[in-house]
Amino acid sequence: MAFERTLIILKPDAVARRLVGRVISRFEDKGLSLVGMKLMKISPALAQRHYAEHKGKPFYPALLKFITSGPVVVMAVEGNGAVAVCRKMLGATFGFNAEPGTIRGDFGVSSGFNLVHGSDSVKSAKRELALYFKKAELLTCAKEELKWIYDWADGTAR
Repeated sequence: MAFERTLIILKPDAVARRLVGRVISRFEDKGLSLVGMKLMKISPALAQRHYAEHKGKPFYPALLKFITSGPVVVMAVEGNGAVAVCRKMLGATFGFNAEPGTIRGDFGVSSGFNLVHGSDSVKSAKRELALYFKKAELLTCAKEELKWIYDWADGTAR
């Protein structure tokens, strides 16, 4: 079983719209584990490091302004194939293109305010998690309940 960790950020629009609990519930309902979480305001310097690959693109200044405009909730989410599972749950980048049933599809219609960020690869997740969490801030999830999520009734993964 390929357990992974990924970074999820509930952006300022999700926090301002009081969607935090509803979005977190979706990850928990799916069977993913929250192994780190904090409410914070992203500094301009941290935003520049996080979005470094977008520097020079036309949307970069607006992206930095948006992500630093208010409080966010950053989460480390763990589970089998967590990166791909979370990306699928988020939906298409722009809410008006996102399928119903996804977070963006159910809560968003904007092209600029897209509610959530999710790491796009295992490599990105490792880099991004290190930006927001010290190693000691990330917990190990209790594995006992996982037998009910991943069909480990006899102690082996299927």
